[in-house]
Amino acid sequence: MLDLKLTNARIRTVDDDRPAATALGVFAGRIAGLDGDIADLPARTTVDCGGAVVVPGFGDAHNHMAWFGQSLSEVALEEAATLDEVYAAVARRAAETPDGAWVVGSGYDDTVLGAHPDRAGLDRAAGGRPVWLKHRSGHMCAVSSAVLEAAGAATAAVPDPEGGVIVRDPSGTPTGLLQERAQELVTALVMPYPAAELAEAVGRASRVYAAEGLTHVTEAGIGRGLIGRTPVEAAAYQLARERGLLRTRVQLMVAADNMHPLHGHPEDGIETGIDLGLRTGFGDDVLSLGPMKIWLDGSLIGRTAAVTEPFCDHGHGTGVYQNDPEEMRALVVAAHRAGWRVAAHAIGDDAVDLALDAFEEAQRALPRPDARHRIEHAGVVRPDQLPRLAAAGAVPVPQPHFLYTVGDTMAAALGPSRRDWLYRHRSFLDHGLRVPGSSDRPVAPGAPLLGMESMVERISSGGTVLSPDERVPAETALRAYTLDAAWAARDEHRRGSLTPGKLADLVVLDRDPVTEGPIGSARVLATLVGGACVHGADALPGLAAAAG
Repeated sequence: MLDLKLTNARIRTVDDDRPAATALGVFAGRIAGLDGDIADLPARTTVDCGGAVVVPGFGDAHNHMAWFGQSLSEVALEEAATLDEVYAAVARRAAETPDGAWVVGSGYDDTVLGAHPDRAGLDRAAGGRPVWLKHRSGHMCAVSSAVLEAAGAATAAVPDPEGGVIVRDPSGTPTGLLQERAQELVTALVMPYPAAELAEAVGRASRVYAAEGLTHVTEAGIGRGLIGRTPVEAAAYQLARERGLLRTRVQLMVAADNMHPLHGHPEDGIETGIDLGLRTGFGDDVLSLGPMKIWLDGSLIGRTAAVTEPFCDHGHGTGVYQNDPEEMRALVVAAHRAGWRVAAHAIGDDAVDLALDAFEEAQRALPRPDARHRIEHAGVVRPDQLPRLAAAGAVPVPQPHFLYTVGDTMAAALGPSRRDWLYRHRSFLDHGLRVPGSSDRPVAPGAPLLGMESMVERISSGGTVLSPDERVPAETALRAYTLDAAWAARDEHRRGSLTPGKLADLVVLDRDPVTEGPIGSARVLATLVGGACVHGADALPGLAAAAG
């Protein structure tokens, strides 16, 4: 007997061998069959979908789940259009904050505000309380004098840390803006966070994700490092699972800062890694270890991405590297030799060159033809780099909705001659590469349907079509957020399409995102993970019986 049978549905399987169906059966958390396979089988629960559309569960190949979950309880600055609005929001939160407690906000964008908040303005708004405002990129933050003083960085005498910048006024005094690894001066004051607190944050994020149709996400960097929350961050995800807070499957990237020398048997070839020799692939269908994540450069929004030619609107800057390039290259090679997949954050084209150099050296040292090493963001890719990406078998992981939310400022940074290199898609496909869907949330809104729409339209919030030749059809966009996202995580054998034997992760929509646009306006009616309804149990008669 089936556990669940969906009937009277318009099913897009994303399986080329069997692209459409009207009925689907679930048994023991997996797809038992379609249409005639299950027509005569009884089911404990039968749901008439009333002509609703069913597609595979959506995946997000690059997000920051704990960061996003925490941001839901912080001062929301995404909609702030002026500095005065930022200071007013800080003042409101400060008025309800005990003396000495921090005011924390997230999501401000200096390209919208016209400038970054400064320490003097934050001091006035918060009455001298510690204030920490996180830029939407995650690559910089603005803090008040109280924070700078606690971090020992309030005067002109303090040097810039390696891989970071303490921005200063003409007299050399810190303004309160900290870029890249200079942010660690602040995070050292507040971290590590308790695992229980992070588990709750993950749970908050997971509820949002389920409502958007996400059934699997890749957390792009846990533990020590640029955006890590605690050296024991994996324990927070495990705790969220144990407490029933986790409604999505999660693959965890381990930040490169967690890697250290290991002393196993020489025949093992494992000289670098994390304790016990755990590596990519450890775990199960719900929670597993993914690639090692290494940040090579900075942010295109913040003009800290490593580019070969200077930015057009930022003096003569060409960005920064997070560490010595040769040391980072050597770490990528060592991780490859130890059996890890590698996810290299490389936004600027110079950083993409470094990532490709490292991948090529790694394969020469120890060939692993299907390693599926990844280039996270691949934001600026020159034409001559496309064949190298293909030859290396690298997986580009761009964020399409960046084009809408911050595309105009990115285009301004690059200028007309480089604008067509921005967050490519069609060019990658034309070179035989697979491109998973991802968001980098909370840097940009993470609803998969919005990401698909941006893949198809490539329209900025200012109304500019960015690189129209890089557009893809709606069906390709759906595949990016389903089967290609699964492939990028090496999970294509168990999810990503509605194929018998795969996990019963699926989304019920009010219309077909391929033929009944606009895609971003389609509504998620219900989300099922392993056949259990994790969102929308009241959307269809009988579905409540499948609630997880």
